[in-house]
Amino acid sequence: WKKLYFAHHWPVTVCKMNANDCHDPPKYWTIHGLWPDRAEDCNRTWHFNVSEIKDLMTDMRHYWPDVLHSSLNRTQFWKHEWDKHGTCAATLEVLNSQKKYFGKALELYQYVDLNGCLLKAGIKPSSSYYKMTAIKEALTSFYGVTPKIQCLPPEEGEEAQTIGQIEFCFTKELQLTNCMAPKGESNPMRAHMKLGTEELSVCNDTLPTYYPSEVQ
Repeated sequence: WKKLYFAHHWPVTVCKMNANDCHDPPKYWTIHGLWPDRAEDCNRTWHFNVSEIKDLMTDMRHYWPDVLHSSLNRTQFWKHEWDKHGTCAATLEVLNSQKKYFGKALELYQYVDLNGCLLKAGIKPSSSYYKMTAIKEALTSFYGVTPKIQCLPPEEGEEAQTIGQIEFCFTKELQLTNCMAPKGESNPMRAHMKLGTEELSVCNDTLPTYYPSEVQ
């Protein structure tokens, strides 16, 4: 693999996609995962062991919660992320244990401070719509790189897309880098996230964009 996608998702949108056990989702961007591109499920024998991250538990529950299942004792989400992505990321020395992988993701979350950046740019959850280009410009001017922004396309009768996920890309040296492959380069990572029948896809620059403050 060549780079890492560090994905944040907006819990309110995640709940909108799949309202099975979502109540009172956090009103801040939380971690979805840290994903090497071009690699999945690299070592099926390296099993997730929650006791290895017990020192990180308070932060994990706060910044990397399982939005869809509100029980605090559930570790399925982290197990899934470790099995699918962590075992691949572990080829890097700084990510080569469960404690390092999850701990480094928590560090990157503080470093990126997406919640703080959006607030500084005056972009906050609202019932009125945003222009996707304005959100992109704010992020790009703040970080100096272009993240990948994913939305839930409009449902029938809706005019706006709903912002759901923002991914930052890092090199193997953990430096921020542009996410979007130059036109013509394909990205083999199937980066859309499927929940139920709805899925996120790269936001449309021309559609009004909804950044919801509560699950409708």
